Amino acid sequence: MLHIKSISQYYAATNLGKPKHPLIGIYQFHEMPEFEIDENLRFTLSYYVITIKYNCECKSQYGQTNYDFDEGVMGFTAPNQVMGVNKDFAFPKAGWCLMVHPDLLQGTALARKIKQYDFFHYEVNEALILSADEERDVEELFKKIRQEINRPIDKFSQDVLIAQLDLLLTYSNRFYDRQFITRRPLNNTLLSSFETLLEDFFANKSTHAGLPAVSYFADQLHLSAKYFSDMLKQLTGLTAQQHIHEKVIENAKEKLSTTALSVSEIAYELGFEHSQSFSKFFKAKTQQSPQEFRQSIN
Repeated sequence: MLHIKSISQYYAATNLGKPKHPLIGIYQFHEMPEFEIDENLRFTLSYYVITIKYNCECKSQYGQTNYDFDEGVMGFTAPNQVMGVNKDFAFPKAGWCLMVHPDLLQGTALARKIKQYDFFHYEVNEALILSADEERDVEELFKKIRQEINRPIDKFSQDVLIAQLDLLLTYSNRFYDRQFITRRPLNNTLLSSFETLLEDFFANKSTHAGLPAVSYFADQLHLSAKYFSDMLKQLTGLTAQQHIHEKVIENAKEKLSTTALSVSEIAYELGFEHSQSFSKFFKAKTQQSPQEFRQSIN
């Protein structure tokens, strides 16, 4: 495993020379010199990476649907994620790569705000596919960031770069929201599949241990947990976790009102290790204890 701790180390490893700024780097893919990459290389980067790729001639799957990425495609990677390449890897022929070390953001509001953008944890097949107008907006910002990096560093440099990065991420968030909307028909299909999986999970509880996890359903739908939850939130107003909790409460109410099972037995059937945990969860969601709910029904 290769750990690349600085932007300077990345530039040296890829023959890009020396970065203009120690905490932020930017280049276009056609500027990348040829260099040899070890097959099956696995590595981490200690900084954020934002890319836009043009005409990358690649296909990707979203849910059960294949997409051709002929348009501009944006990707986002948070620090210290494990990545890999293989013998078939090749850099895109056109596009931009922006690298931002967390130290650049220290002491700014963006240091906290950037951690709230879930798209830094999406999978490759959940990349942001840009419209022509969005491409122009994003590329203009990449150019402005590069222009600022190439200036001599002065007391305004960090403020300008932070403002430009903040705008780039705000645009990206807006464009992802648009993508969720334009994919609504497909996302409705994924929602139906999720609801079926959720029903099946509880119908076959003997084959599952514990409470259902968001990651379990995301894996079944070939999505990352972050993207899956954001997609549901945009579609229904509820996160994946909230959907799961609602289903747990629905099943709990059914068992409390239609069976003679004890609270402990119901807690166990629903996946809780302790009846106290179930009672606390139930009361937090309904403002009643399981016993109080059962009495109100009877």
